Amino acid sequence: MLNISSQSVKEKMPQEKLYSLRSLETPLAGKLLAKWLLGMLILFFVILFLPWQQNIRGKGKVTALSPSNRPQTIETTIAGRIQVWKIKEGQFVNKSDTIAIISEVKEKYFDPQMLSRLQQVITAKEQSLQSKDQKAKALQRQIRALEDGMRTKMDQAKSKLEAERVRFNNFKSQYERSKKLFEAGNITLTKFQDIEYKYQGSEADFVNAEIEIERVQAEYLDKINKAESDLNNTLSEQFDTQADLAKLRNELSNMEIRSQQYFILAPQAGYVVKATQAGIGETIKEGDPVCTIMPQSEDVAVEMHVKAMDVPLISRGRKVRIEFDGFPALQFSGWPSISVGTFGGTVEVIDYVNSKPGEFRILVIPDKTDVEWPKQVRMGSGIKGWVMLDNVSVWYELWRQLNGFPPSLYQEPVDEDAKAKTKESKEAE
Repeated sequence: MLNISSQSVKEKMPQEKLYSLRSLETPLAGKLLAKWLLGMLILFFVILFLPWQQNIRGKGKVTALSPSNRPQTIETTIAGRIQVWKIKEGQFVNKSDTIAIISEVKEKYFDPQMLSRLQQVITAKEQSLQSKDQKAKALQRQIRALEDGMRTKMDQAKSKLEAERVRFNNFKSQYERSKKLFEAGNITLTKFQDIEYKYQGSEADFVNAEIEIERVQAEYLDKINKAESDLNNTLSEQFDTQADLAKLRNELSNMEIRSQQYFILAPQAGYVVKATQAGIGETIKEGDPVCTIMPQSEDVAVEMHVKAMDVPLISRGRKVRIEFDGFPALQFSGWPSISVGTFGGTVEVIDYVNSKPGEFRILVIPDKTDVEWPKQVRMGSGIKGWVMLDNVSVWYELWRQLNGFPPSLYQEPVDEDAKAKTKESKEAE
């Protein structure tokens, strides 16, 4: 009605007198703004019901999956003084290439002829050991000869004892008969005394034969015991020489190995990225770092740190989006399909212990089904990562973020390795 009345008034009144009424109309900019706000509100409500992929954020750096392919500090095994550098920083070295040469700083190893002198001592000890071995064998032969001689002498003495026993028994019988005859007066005293004298002599010879057995046995046992004592002493000296020889050989081996440690070698192929020692003549101790080598390898991975509360939601095989430092990227964490400049990865390792207070480390490897990671990425470069979880509505994600709830997890991705192992175990049963 207002519009109708205004129109009628316009028709009746002059054009120049309708300025106040025209100023009451809605401005064109206001109408346009209202339309934009209404459109944005509708768009906002539409967006609230769009799918949003939940994710877990983390930061970290580029590393290698295998520890052997990570930057390695080369240390010196022995103390020494740097004589010459064979490399310069940034240079590529192959395995066993010489990095630096050092010289001795300990007085014990100053003699340049130490190895040859030590070898001479070992040779002398070996000859001494051979002599003692020959002496021991000679003593063993002497003992066997003495034992054989003792058995022979004992046999002879026993034979003589038997002969003297027979002779003694004969003279004893003759003496007893002569004594009866003498007492009966059938023989003279002189004859009886002669028989008695022979009887006593045979008795003495018999006793002497018994004593001879003991003397022969004692004599040979004394000689055998002395030879065995000499043999034991020789064997003891031989064992001592063997022990000394073993120590000398061990020392020689240590010296040979030590002489090889004067050359600091590259354990594997790579680039020399940092020399921690400088100059010529600088003294270094055992275990001091000399330089750092970055191995040449295609084994690249990402080390990410995530919050402890998010670790239970991460499993091996989860997809990850990665943004490398120095590579421009536009990341929509909830809509990875429209992200630009990020690269795909999969979770390979989840630590069982925390690496930092309240944080756990995960290792991410390149996703073979995604774009290849850039070759220009270097070890230690910083990264930002998003471990992708399940899809929810945008309104749910906003509500979760406002309330500080953890992401939802409806179904974990299937770990193909674990699945294969389970299948093999069932088939084995």
